[in-house]
Amino acid sequence: MRELLFAATIAATTTFGFCAPGLAQEDTDQKLGTVHFATSCNETAQRRFDRAMRYQHSFWYSESRDIYQEALKADPECAIAYWGIALSLLNNPHGAVPAPNLPLGLAAIEKAKAIGARTQCERDYIDALAIMYVDYDKTPHQVRVQSYLKAMEALAAKYPDDDEAQIFYAITLNVAASPADKTYANQLKGAAILEPIWQRQPQHPGVAHYLIHLYDYPSIAAKGLPAALRYSKIAPNAPHAQHMPSHIFTRVGYWKESIAANLASAQAAKAEHELGDQLHGQDYLVYAYLQLGQDKQARAVVDEIEAAQPGPDSFAAAFAKAASPARYMVERGDWAGAVNLEITPSKFPHVMAVTYFARSLGAARSGNSAAAKADAAKLAELRDQLREAKNTYWAGQVDVQLQTANAFILYADGQYDDALKAMSAAAEAEDSTEKAPVTPGSLAPARELYGFMLLDRGMAKEALAAFEATMAKEPNRFNGYVGAAKAAQALGDSAKAKATYEKLVALAAGSDSGRPTLAAARSFVASN
Repeated sequence: MRELLFAATIAATTTFGFCAPGLAQEDTDQKLGTVHFATSCNETAQRRFDRAMRYQHSFWYSESRDIYQEALKADPECAIAYWGIALSLLNNPHGAVPAPNLPLGLAAIEKAKAIGARTQCERDYIDALAIMYVDYDKTPHQVRVQSYLKAMEALAAKYPDDDEAQIFYAITLNVAASPADKTYANQLKGAAILEPIWQRQPQHPGVAHYLIHLYDYPSIAAKGLPAALRYSKIAPNAPHAQHMPSHIFTRVGYWKESIAANLASAQAAKAEHELGDQLHGQDYLVYAYLQLGQDKQARAVVDEIEAAQPGPDSFAAAFAKAASPARYMVERGDWAGAVNLEITPSKFPHVMAVTYFARSLGAARSGNSAAAKADAAKLAELRDQLREAKNTYWAGQVDVQLQTANAFILYADGQYDDALKAMSAAAEAEDSTEKAPVTPGSLAPARELYGFMLLDRGMAKEALAAFEATMAKEPNRFNGYVGAAKAAQALGDSAKAKATYEKLVALAAGSDSGRPTLAAARSFVASN
C-alpha cells in the first residue's frame, strides 16, 4: 500500500506539474531538524534527499553534497539531486561562489537537465538555479544573484503551497538585498514569508536559520531573538546552528549568550573537522570577549585562530585569521600592537585590507603618519583591485577603511578641521551600508572613532551625540560606554557620566583586563 501511495504521488506531480507541500516529516536523524522536500525520486532516494536537505539548510555543504550523491546511487534518474549538488556548491549564498565550485556547479546543472526531471516543478527549480552558473565567466556575480531572485520569486508564486520554494525565495531576498536600503524591504518581506511557515514547521532548520539572517540588521535585530533562541535546539548537531544565533546576540549586545553559542559552535566544528566554521565562530567569540573586557580569553582564542592552517579558498577562515588579531589590538587601543600586525598574503583583497587598515590606524594613532600613509596606500590599491573585479560591496567596505585611515593621518599631521570632516564622511559612508555576515562588526565603528576624535578636540557635546548614535546601532560596546561617559564627564554632567560608567563596570564585572579606561571607570563610580 505504501508503495502504491508513493507511486500515486509521483503520478500526480508528473501529470499536473506542481510541487507537493513540503511539510517536515519525522525521521531517525532528528539532531539536524526536520525537512521534507517532495521529489519524484524513488522512496530510498527521497529519504536521502530529505536528509541532505537538513544539512543544506544549516549550510553544512560537504555533508549535504555527499548525501545528494547517495540519493543518486539509490535512483540514478533523480535529476533533482544534481540540483542539490549544485545548490551545495554555492556555499554560503551571502558570498560569491568559490571560483573552483563554478564549473562543478555548472556541470551538475547540465547533468540534471540531461537526465530530465520527471516533474515541471523540479525542472523549474533546476532552471532557476542554473542562472547562478550559466555564463558565470561573463556575468558578474551580483547580476546573476538579481536574476536568480526574479526566478525564485516566479517559482514561489507558481507553487504557493510548496514551503521549500517559499523558504528558498525568502533567503534569496536577503542575499539580493541592497546594503544601502535602510527600510529593509527585502528582509521584512522574506521574514513575513517565513514566520507563518515556522508556525507550521517549528522544527525546520532552514526557517529558523534564515529568519536570523533576515533580521540580522540593527533596527530589526530584536525580531530575530525567538529564532536565535530556538535554532541551536532545532539542529544541535550542526556547527553553524550553534553559531548562527550569535549574529542576533551580537546585534543586541548579548555578549554572554554569544560566547556560549560560539564555544558550542567551535567545539562542534572541531569534532567534524569543519575548520571554516570553527574560525568563523571564533572570530565572533573574540569580539564578544573583548566587549566584556575578558582580554585574556580573547587572546587565547586569537592564538588558536592564528595557529590554524585553513585552505586558500575558505574566505570565512581567511577573514577570521586577519580580523581577530586586528580586532584584539584595535578594541584595546594597542596601537603599537596594531602597527606590528603581519600581513598574510591572501587571494581575497578585502582580507588583507583588514590588516592594512589596523596597521594604518595604529600608526596614525601613534603619531607615525609616514607609516600610516604607506599602509593607506596599500588599502587604496586593494580597493581599486576590488573595483576592477566589480566586487562593489567589498570595494565600498575597503573605501570606508581608507577614508577612516586618511582622517587619522590628517589628524596626526595636525590638520584637525580636515580630519574631522574626513572622519564625519567616513562615518556617514559606513552608516549608509551594512556589515557582511562574515564579520561580527568592523574593527571599530567609524562613528565611534569619530566620537573619540571629537572628544580629543574638546568637542564633548558633538562627541556625546556620536557615541549615542553608535550605541543605538551597536549596543553594549565597551568602548561605546567609555566614550559616552568621558563625553558626559567633559560636559560636567556627573550624573550621566556615573550612570554610563556604572553600565561599563557592570558589563565588565568579570573582566581580567588591565585597560586604563576600566580602571578609570571604577574609580569614578567609587568616588561619585
